[in-house]
Amino acid sequence: MTDYSKIKQQLMQQKKHIEERIKQDFRDEEARTLSFSTGELSQYDNHPADAATELYEREKDFALLEQLERQHEEVEHALQKFENGTYGICEATGKEIPYERLEARPTARTVVEMAEKRYGGRPSEEDVLDGFRKYNFDDRDDETEFDAEDAYQAVARFNDNSMVFEDASLDEEDELIGYVEEIEGFLSTGIEGYTGDENVQFQRNAHYDHYLDGK
Repeated sequence: MTDYSKIKQQLMQQKKHIEERIKQDFRDEEARTLSFSTGELSQYDNHPADAATELYEREKDFALLEQLERQHEEVEHALQKFENGTYGICEATGKEIPYERLEARPTARTVVEMAEKRYGGRPSEEDVLDGFRKYNFDDRDDETEFDAEDAYQAVARFNDNSMVFEDASLDEEDELIGYVEEIEGFLSTGIEGYTGDENVQFQRNAHYDHYLDGK
C-alpha cells in the first residue's frame, strides 16, 4: 500500500496557510461597503469613474478571496478522502493515480488523461492559429459570405505604412467583396432597382477589368 503520509502533511500545512491568509487579508472584506473604502458618505452624486480605482481593487480582492476559497475546498476534499480511505484513487476511472502526480498536485482527483478530457484538451484559441487562409472561401461556389480574409483586407487598407505586415497593402479591388455575380461589380441600377435594360449603368472600373481578365 502506498504511503501518502508526506502528502497528507503537505495538505494540512496548505490548509492552515490558506485559512490564515483568508483571516488576515479578507476578514472584513465582505462586510465593508464601497463608501468605507473610499471614505465617501455616499456614492449617489459621484460618477462611476471617480471610484474606479477603489472599485477595481475591491473586485480584485473578491476574486482573490474566491480563488482561495476554491483552493480551500479542494484541500478539504482531498483530506476527506484520507478519512474515507479513497485518496489516490481516480474519481473517474477508479484507477490508482501515480504518486508523482499526487506529489506535484496533492489535490488531484483524476489521472492525467481524464483531467485533459475534463478541461477540453487544447485551448480553443488554437483553432484560429492557422491564419486567415483557413477561413478563406474565395474558391468555393457555395460560399459568398464576407470571410475572415476579407475582414483582414478591409482593415489593412487603413495601414499608413504599406507592407509593414505581410499582404498589408491589398486593395479592396483585388476581390469582388459584396457581390454574388461578377457583373454586379460594374453594372448598376437606380434606387428603384431594375426597370429595363435601358436603365442599367455600365462602369468601366477595376471590376470590369477583373471580369475581362477571367475570360
